[in-house]
Amino acid sequence: MDNYGTHKTPKIQQGLARRPHWHVHFTPTGASWLNLVERFFGEITEKRIRRGAFKSVRDLEQAIEDYLRTHNHTPKPFIWTKTADEIFRKIARLCEGICQSGH
Repeated sequence: MDNYGTHKTPKIQQGLARRPHWHVHFTPTGASWLNLVERFFGEITEKRIRRGAFKSVRDLEQAIEDYLRTHNHTPKPFIWTKTADEIFRKIARLCEGICQSGH
């Protein structure tokens, strides 16, 4: 799971303590592969869920399954639009701004 604070609340920690056979692995916040997964969920939400009206959970599930079936019929990969160098330059600018602001 990602490193989001809700995964570290007392209720979640208690639940995990009751399941010692579960091994939690945190990914770095903003991990690139996780961003792609979240982006795909966002696409399903925008293109199918928000445009629909569902009378039951089963109707919602069916709409998602239909969307996935259609999407998978002619899949297109997500493509990064920035090069690694562009990303590193942006990170460097961010770090410079943080250092200059005294944080």
